[in-house]
Amino acid sequence: MKVILKQDVKKLGKKGDVVEVAEGYARNYLLPRGLAVEASAGNLKTLEKQKEAEQRRREEEKAEALRIAEKLKEITVVVHGKAGENGRLFGSVTAKDVAEALAKDFGIKIDRRKMQLEEPIKAVGVYYIPVRLHAEVEATVKVHVNG
Repeated sequence: MKVILKQDVKKLGKKGDVVEVAEGYARNYLLPRGLAVEASAGNLKTLEKQKEAEQRRREEEKAEALRIAEKLKEITVVVHGKAGENGRLFGSVTAKDVAEALAKDFGIKIDRRKMQLEEPIKAVGVYYIPVRLHAEVEATVKVHVNG
């Protein structure tokens, strides 16, 4: 019997896969638990439409990430902090501080977890922070830390 998986099933397949299983396994396990639906013509059409919508959504996300990456190339984020006479900051500048400055100064909202800042910035200067905007799109943010 052919079924369409509604969720990932271990050793069988991932969500959206059309798989051939024993009739008893489908009727007694997969269907009652809502893990799959029968692969009828209507369900296959619905699955195809869902896959197309998912593909469009992924393309839109990638396009948005590319647009943000282009904006990030042109800007410099300025973060202010208190510093001693030798350029060391009292405290540090974190990815959260950079994300807040981006949102406040330029209106670009980026999740701080997407910024790949190895450790907090503890000195005055100019830094380049890689940002993973999408699985296929990476950009760099230029950050100027003032004392």
